[in-house]
Amino acid sequence: MMYGEDIIEEVRSRNDIVDVISGYVPLKKKGSSYFGLCPFHNEKSPSFSVSREKQMYYCFGCGAGGNVYTFLMEYENFSFPEAVRFLAERAGMQLPQEELNDEDRRKMDEKARLREMNKQAANYFYCLLQSKRGEKAMAYFKNRGITEDTIRRFGLGYSDIYHDDLYRFLKSKGFSDEELKDSALVTLNEQKGGSDKFWNRVMFPIMDVNNRVIGFGGRVMGDGTPKYLNSRETKLFDKSRNLYGLNFARSSRRREIILCEGYMDVISMHQAGFTNAVAALGTAFTSGHGMLLRRYTENVILSFDNDEAGQRAILRAIPILKDAGLNVRVLNLSPYKDPDEFVKNMGAAALEERIKKAQNCVMFEIETLSGQYDQNDPGEKTKFQHEAAKVLAGIVDPLERKNFIEAVSREYFISPKEFQDLVDDYGSNGYITQQKRQRMKREERRVAPEEDKQEKKRQPQKLLLTWFVNEPVLFEKLNGIISPEDFHDPIYHGVALMLFEQYEKEKKVIPARILNQYTDPKDQKKIAELFNTTLKMAPSPEDNDKALTDIVRRVKEESIEQQMNATNDILKWQELIQEKSSLLKLHISI
Repeated sequence: MMYGEDIIEEVRSRNDIVDVISGYVPLKKKGSSYFGLCPFHNEKSPSFSVSREKQMYYCFGCGAGGNVYTFLMEYENFSFPEAVRFLAERAGMQLPQEELNDEDRRKMDEKARLREMNKQAANYFYCLLQSKRGEKAMAYFKNRGITEDTIRRFGLGYSDIYHDDLYRFLKSKGFSDEELKDSALVTLNEQKGGSDKFWNRVMFPIMDVNNRVIGFGGRVMGDGTPKYLNSRETKLFDKSRNLYGLNFARSSRRREIILCEGYMDVISMHQAGFTNAVAALGTAFTSGHGMLLRRYTENVILSFDNDEAGQRAILRAIPILKDAGLNVRVLNLSPYKDPDEFVKNMGAAALEERIKKAQNCVMFEIETLSGQYDQNDPGEKTKFQHEAAKVLAGIVDPLERKNFIEAVSREYFISPKEFQDLVDDYGSNGYITQQKRQRMKREERRVAPEEDKQEKKRQPQKLLLTWFVNEPVLFEKLNGIISPEDFHDPIYHGVALMLFEQYEKEKKVIPARILNQYTDPKDQKKIAELFNTTLKMAPSPEDNDKALTDIVRRVKEESIEQQMNATNDILKWQELIQEKSSLLKLHISI
């Protein structure tokens, strides 16, 4: 870590987790905790819990959890040092300046080096576009109607025709081949040396929501292939967690976000005043994108290309966006192909009118279906009505479903009563949606058999640590019976060491402080679940004593077996066998 444990803990303790998270998620107090809708998965009933006492959050729906650092790393995509600096600034703390050489700095924060590399590359591409070497690329942007202000705002650039242009530049800035090989900017070959990933292309820097360059898109100059090339994923760049233009759209005053297909669509719309436009980054639209949009808006307008491929993409995106809890409408760009072309020919005012009249996504789906069947053929028309009923059967809210049944009946001359019956047959009251949710839950529960077996073996260790957290008096009662060495799972062993040390020094447990030691999201989630599990206490004290005794015995037996497997000492074996036998007489009273 870049900062000492004392500094990290002081920064954390000065930033109350309820105050920080309530700046992102509306929270309501319920008992001793605060609850809200989870920002990491879609839900309608709040299961996202924030504890002021534990200084932790935990979602009982998806399992996301951690302390205030974890939240910022997940929500804002910060590295751990960035989260520390952000919270220190929030608390008005002056962090100590540490003297680090280049090697130490690389070890401390690989993301920071990669981020600096991307920043240098973006500056290089931008300067190249402004130079004589970039005249051809500048002419391309000018011909597309892009102004100097827009070029500067989006940091547009140019990668030259030379295959190692950027490679040589980054080497001159002190970046090593070891760093460059993981950058997605160059390719390294033992015989040929370094070669650029992007060359002879106009460049589109991709920024995260905090305006930091995390990747690039490039459009080829001329007829080369592929026409568009995007950075592969890196430690900074996750295509499913970022959208092009979201760094600007997140602060737009407009109440909706317009989802486009490509870079130029977003740029043209922003230049025309529609600063709420974003685009997916050269990949299929995913549930991750849907959840990302939900952080900033409740309303999305789809503005994909007005061709067959674009219409198919709209139909794929609609259920993803609806599952994320978003209201979805579809923009009609006819007779033009895309937003860029529409703005150039019709102007911003005309686009504003089209946005106001954007079609509800359900009616768009029905209209698309109607075009797939001959409405003059009775058999084809019947098939269409059945498919339309399936779409409406997935609407959970009864009133909303009734309104759509009436609208579709009126639009396509169907008997309202008969159509209502047909919809009911295909699963009224959200049958289809419920089936889909059950299917998703089954998929989430699928675990590899070996992993499932190992998790069952670790379960007693997890349960016993949860007992310690919920009932700290056990540190005294189990003294001499259980120690941190009895927890052989690496994660649980580390947590046990810190818990026992914490209680010995302070006679209390501080979960959030323990989480400071872990930066891997998987580890944090595992530990957060441990700290937020509520023990199901039986009405009878005798039953609770029996349950606890059984868990202690299982942990201890597993620990003894681990020790037996690790030694060939006969005397040690005899001691361990005797110790294991004595567990039969063990009885613990809370």
